[in-house]
Amino acid sequence: MKPANVILTILSKTPILLIIIVVFALGYTFKGMVSTAPTGQSQETAREEIWTCSMHPDIRLPKPGKCPLCGMDLILAEDSSEPGPAKKAKGKPKYACSMFCVPPMPRPGKCPICGMEMVEVEDSGGDEGAPRTLTLSPMAQKLAEIETAAVERKTVSAEIRMVGRIDYDETRLGYITAWVPGRLERLYVDYTGVPVKKGDHMVYLYSPELSTAQTELLEALRSMKSGKSRGSSILNERAGDWLESIRDKFRLWGLTDAQIAEIEQRGTASDYMTIYAPMGGIVIHKNLLEGSYVQTGTQIYTIADLSHLWVKLDAYESDLAWLRYGQKVEFEAEAYPGETFTGTVAFIAPVLDPKTRTIKVRVNVENPDGRLKPEMFVRAVARSEIAAGGRVVDAELAGKWMCPMHPEIIKDEADSCDRCGMPLVRTESLGFVSIEAGSTEAPLVIPAAAPLITGKRTLVYIEVPGKPGTYQGREITLGPRVGNQYIVFDGLVVGDRVVVNGNFKIDSAVQIRAQPSMMSPAASQTEESQDDSEMQDGKMAHTDSMPSPRSDMESMASLKLNIPPEFAKEFAPVLTAYLNVQEALSQDQHEPALEAAKKLQTAIGEVDMNMLAGDAHMAWMKESKGMTRAANDIAGSVDIQVARAAFALLSESMIVSTKCYGIAGEPVHRIHCPMAFGNRGGDWLQRSEKTENPYFGSAMFRCGVMKETIKPRTVGGASDDRN
Repeated sequence: MKPANVILTILSKTPILLIIIVVFALGYTFKGMVSTAPTGQSQETAREEIWTCSMHPDIRLPKPGKCPLCGMDLILAEDSSEPGPAKKAKGKPKYACSMFCVPPMPRPGKCPICGMEMVEVEDSGGDEGAPRTLTLSPMAQKLAEIETAAVERKTVSAEIRMVGRIDYDETRLGYITAWVPGRLERLYVDYTGVPVKKGDHMVYLYSPELSTAQTELLEALRSMKSGKSRGSSILNERAGDWLESIRDKFRLWGLTDAQIAEIEQRGTASDYMTIYAPMGGIVIHKNLLEGSYVQTGTQIYTIADLSHLWVKLDAYESDLAWLRYGQKVEFEAEAYPGETFTGTVAFIAPVLDPKTRTIKVRVNVENPDGRLKPEMFVRAVARSEIAAGGRVVDAELAGKWMCPMHPEIIKDEADSCDRCGMPLVRTESLGFVSIEAGSTEAPLVIPAAAPLITGKRTLVYIEVPGKPGTYQGREITLGPRVGNQYIVFDGLVVGDRVVVNGNFKIDSAVQIRAQPSMMSPAASQTEESQDDSEMQDGKMAHTDSMPSPRSDMESMASLKLNIPPEFAKEFAPVLTAYLNVQEALSQDQHEPALEAAKKLQTAIGEVDMNMLAGDAHMAWMKESKGMTRAANDIAGSVDIQVARAAFALLSESMIVSTKCYGIAGEPVHRIHCPMAFGNRGGDWLQRSEKTENPYFGSAMFRCGVMKETIKPRTVGGASDDRN
């Protein structure tokens, strides 16, 4: 019988369960044959899949499912997507979310966070060699809508918007009062709002005291005539003195010389007198009626001159830095929409309103046609050109002289006020500076959309030069906001390009890559802040608990720094060059100040800082950096006002350093001028005990008070014997 027939015969008689067992046995045999195949063939075809979570990459499981921590769908791990050498190949396709929700993935699909379609991007490897650095492909830049702007140095304009109302000018209010007791026989102005002129008759007053005084006047007049007829010079002199004293009494009562002459010519006494208007204006108050009895000093009318008015405005606390005395203000009234009126800031309240957190600003306004009325509601705007350091620029006031009481009085040279007689002062002393286009005085500015502000730190992302699509984070020191721009104090230079749109997306991608971002400072910065807060006893304290030398110049000097006495001689050339700068500025000598500043730069660079160790060395490194920057600004200043502004910053560091490192020669004196820089005040050091003001020069040469005298230091202390 043939073998095939034999097998069929057997299967026909074999139970079905036995057939299933035989099939599984054959399959197991073939699997063993495959597993024992040559090694090279099995490794090329085998692939181990590992599944991980996009939010928790430490989760690695052999099969798909849900993340045990957050419940998200697991994705195929990057190192299992390609076998062998392909896993390490660079430039392989990656797929990223345009919102940077998750790291780039090896496969296309939808973002597991936001559901957006993933797009192909280039793999930058996740490590560009520097913290806060990210490289994006052109497609990723377009999806993230990255936009950059150049950092530039220019003057910026601040608009200060305020609201308020119109009020009377208090200096142009007049009162008509009763100067003698009596009865109001007649009131010629019988309702408020009547315009009057100076000399108009206002009140007809009955007073018995007038009759007695007029009788006395007539008697003195007759006595004088009698003395002349007798030819007695003594009687004539006494009668003349008596007559003049009575006339003075009538003048004090408000009678004019014409009224007095009328009484003398009439020759009879009268119980009535007329009171005339002492000024022109509008009668705004009528306090009494006809027939009322009055005493001396009783107010009858109030007259207001409405040709000059006050506008009282409310300015926010944050805008106070941009307001200056004498500044022009434009405003609109509800009664005249679209029409602009102009006034001058004449007063800025010295006290903040605790309820509204605003400052009262008073503006003087001319109103010759009387269109503006008291109690009108107005909206005002003041525009300020801001220079470096937040100082206000006004080219029209450059080099002018202004009255501290009446800002409308402006002259080209030193003089006195035409209204109050006070001596005029330089506009620079009131906080104004002049600036030319393109000068170094202009501040460094960036768009307001560029910085990422976390509270204590400010971060911007800049475009790395020569590396298209590469952006790097940088911490900066930010100044005040002026309109749609920020002033930058430190961290950027002209020509840098900062990201103004898409910076939050870049920062989120940096966070996902576990790099330092706006929410997590770099480790080096954390260590640096710890070094700055370390005290002499070796214990660490929070940096906020230690006052900064800029806010308290005694803070660094109060530390017990280990400074060798010999270092005072090393520091002496620096102090000498600084004092030469001070003397030149106080004498209004710009060129000598520039030369002294250049010598100061050299002296700072020649200091042997190796003589210092520990905190003393770190303190010198910090202060010398600030002194060098200020000396550079003075040496490159375009005018003396710029040099004086830089000298103020130089003095802060110099005062701190002098107290800490001591002096080797004659004592120096710290002087404070409360009027410097718009009444913010400023300090400096000088040799002479008498004030030699470097911030005002000859304009206010002796303005300042001595705060202390710093004498040569002794062994074991920074300095002593301070007065």
